[in-house]
Amino acid sequence: MADDLSPDFCAELRDAFERAGYDADGVLRLLGESAHAALGRGEPEPARRAARDSGPLGTLVRLFLTGDELPEREVRMALPWPQSVATGLVHSDGDRVRAGLDVRPYADDQGSWWVFADLDSDHLGSEVPADHVLGIGHASLSLARATIRRPAEKLLDLGTGSGVQALHASRHASHITATDLSARALALASATFNINRLDVETVRGSWFDPVAGRRFDQVVCNPPFVVGPSRVDYVYRDSGLAGDDASALVVGALPEYLTPGGVGQLLASWLHLPGQDWTERVSSWLPGGVDAWFVQRDIAEPDLYVGTWLKDAGIDPRSAEGSARASAWLDWFAENKVLGVGFGFVTIRRTDGEPRIVCEDLRHAFDDPLGPEAAGWLDRIDWLRAHSSPDALLSARLKVADSIVLEEVSGPGDEGWEPIVRRLHRTDGPGWQHEVDELVRALLAGCRGLLPLGDLLDLLAAAHGVPTDALVVAALPLVDQLVRHGMLEPV
Repeated sequence: MADDLSPDFCAELRDAFERAGYDADGVLRLLGESAHAALGRGEPEPARRAARDSGPLGTLVRLFLTGDELPEREVRMALPWPQSVATGLVHSDGDRVRAGLDVRPYADDQGSWWVFADLDSDHLGSEVPADHVLGIGHASLSLARATIRRPAEKLLDLGTGSGVQALHASRHASHITATDLSARALALASATFNINRLDVETVRGSWFDPVAGRRFDQVVCNPPFVVGPSRVDYVYRDSGLAGDDASALVVGALPEYLTPGGVGQLLASWLHLPGQDWTERVSSWLPGGVDAWFVQRDIAEPDLYVGTWLKDAGIDPRSAEGSARASAWLDWFAENKVLGVGFGFVTIRRTDGEPRIVCEDLRHAFDDPLGPEAAGWLDRIDWLRAHSSPDALLSARLKVADSIVLEEVSGPGDEGWEPIVRRLHRTDGPGWQHEVDELVRALLAGCRGLLPLGDLLDLLAAAHGVPTDALVVAALPLVDQLVRHGMLEPV
């Protein structure tokens, strides 16, 4: 009944939520930090206790966030009635009412929204249906944090689901188009947009078909990237394409829909196969004329991968059904000689210059969002392209970024402490690290923006008695990498 969530009903629901204070800040104030954190961990009882006898706000928290069944008279005071039953927002059974949809506050640092989605398996107490529409999940949060937030005239949210990426896009894009193959997803996304008073164009269709012939300044996509046989058990995660073909499809087709200089960002998965480096695999998906940055955040072995996604759908891997599905899935991995599944972020920019394609492992933990880093990466690639000749790079003045520290680890030696490891560490962003030797340490000590790089290398060569030409050949690739990682900055 998601199609019944009309703009008029969403306006009434917004009024009810605002009267109750059912927004991100209001829920946090009611629950307190401890109970709020417990709720985020999937432990509802502290939140349930904090929300009791707390008026309409407590009712909405218990109805939508802790999944309680409540007396009808209590719910009537918090929601438009009887429209909430007619639309399927709630289900009424006698005098008891329970949530029919997941509607919860969601916020960024500029304010709070509401997101419509389907109830997850915990609230349903069973496996989710095939047309399940995912709410605010880990993947959507990760993509939101990894997305560049620069002004864009036209933005495409490909496979919008419940509309989370489009909400974030509303902060920096003038015109947003949201597509999805699922009619139910578009209905719930439209409700999300309506209750938040956002003007978003919604178009139904498969992959890029709904926007054929159009171009966008930015494209964001959280595709159904789950790797496995060519079947669709759940539309939110399964594409019907085998292996990592869904990720390959989006990566390969996306540049055609970008304006010159336009940027596309997506989550993706890729297979790790015997005798093939993952970087070669993903690079082969790209057409010409693009800069691309592939960031691998994790690699899952088949056993872990299958178990994780079964549980995600609410299937007990110990059940007969779970065992049968796991067996068929693992058979597919074995038949295709899959060693593991890589997962990460892809940033693509349409360019008229010499393309730059970089694939990197970034599997360590870090706290800062990746979006600003992706924007900075593109800027640094532009600078490096403009200084691609050795003469241009050697004439540049560079300085070590303020966030860089040098760590040195020493061990006992014949003459006291002797350095074992020298490591540059970036203390912000993704926390890049580089091990360096004594020559690089000395070079970076001179990178204060006062002398051109070529002059510093001349001085270093003379001081250490090494040929300047050999030092230049060794230094330029490292300088390129340090600039890309934001450790050396042009002055």
